[in-house]
Amino acid sequence: DHLEAAGHVCILKDAFDFENPSEISNFIKAENLEAAVALHLYRGGRLLQGNGIPFGIIFGGTDLNEDVNQGDKNKVMGKVLEEARFAVAFTESMKEMAQRQWPHAKDKIYVQSQGIATVPNTAFNWNTFLQCSEINQSADNLHLFLLICGLRQVKDPLYLVDAFSEWHQEEPNVYMVIVGPEVDPIFTREVKAKVKRTPGVQLIREMAQEDLHAVMKNCFAVVNSSVSEGMSAAILEAMDLEVPVLARNIPGNSAVVKHEVTGLLFSDPQWTGEKSHWREEGEEVEDSRAEGSSATGDRGPATTSPMPGVDGSGSSFLLDLILSTLL
Repeated sequence: DHLEAAGHVCILKDAFDFENPSEISNFIKAENLEAAVALHLYRGGRLLQGNGIPFGIIFGGTDLNEDVNQGDKNKVMGKVLEEARFAVAFTESMKEMAQRQWPHAKDKIYVQSQGIATVPNTAFNWNTFLQCSEINQSADNLHLFLLICGLRQVKDPLYLVDAFSEWHQEEPNVYMVIVGPEVDPIFTREVKAKVKRTPGVQLIREMAQEDLHAVMKNCFAVVNSSVSEGMSAAILEAMDLEVPVLARNIPGNSAVVKHEVTGLLFSDPQWTGEKSHWREEGEEVEDSRAEGSSATGDRGPATTSPMPGVDGSGSSFLLDLILSTLL
C-alpha cells in the first residue's frame, strides 16, 4: 500500500509459484519489473539471484533458525546476501544471528519490527463457531486457548496437546483449539490423528483473517508453542486485541513477550503448577476488557502492548529503505 501510494506498481507473488530462478526471470522480463523485495532469505531470495534487478530481503524466521543449519542452504543464503542491497530483521537478536553467519553482509542488515493490523469481523457469530468446532460449553464459562499456526513441524502444534487434554479432563470448560493451513501434508495427517483421539483439543481449518481475528478477540488466550520463530504475527495480533499471550520461551517469542508483563512464557508443557496463574492472568484481562467496554462502549485499557513499530509505524522506514536502495 505504501509503495503504491508513492506511485509504484506492485505485484505480490508466492515464492512457491516458481519452481526455479528461470521461471521468475521470465516473469520479471514479462512484467518489466525494476526491483524486488523477497520475504525469506532462502525460499524467496535464491530465486532473485542473477536476474539483473536490485532486490532486498526480509528475514522470515526459518531461514535464520532452521535453514542456516543446512550447509547447502547456508551457502546459498550467503550468496543471496552478497547480491542483495539490504536485509531486514524483525529483532536485534535476528540481526546479530545473521551478522555472525554472514559477516560480509553486516553493514546492510537493518532492524524493523513487523507491522500488523487487526480487523475482527463484527458480524462473526461466536456461538455458531463453538458449535461447529464441537465445543459443548457455555460461552460464558469457557476458557478457550487458541493456537494459530500452519501445520508443520517447526510450529510444534502437538507440544501442548496432552497437557491441555489433561487439564480439560480436570476442568471440562478448558479447551485448546488449533487453527491454520495444512502446510505439510504428512505432518498434517499426524496432527489430525492425534487430535482425533485427544479430548479437549479441536483442530479447525484455516479461516478468513477477519473471522480469525474475531475468534482471537473472543478466546481466553492465544498460545504459541513453536520450536523457533522470527516474530509471531499471531502474538502481535493478540496483543493488539488485548488478549493474553502464552508463548514458548524461545528467542523469537521472548523478544516480544516480557514474562508476566506483556504475557507469560513457558519452557515445559507440564506446567500444572502454573495453570491457576495462567487462568488468573486471563481473567484479569477479561475483567479489564469488560470494565472498559461498559464504561466506554469500546475495548478496555490494554493490559498487553506490542513492540514499538508493530502498529505499522515502521512502514515509512521500510519504504524509505526500498526507495533509497532499489529505485
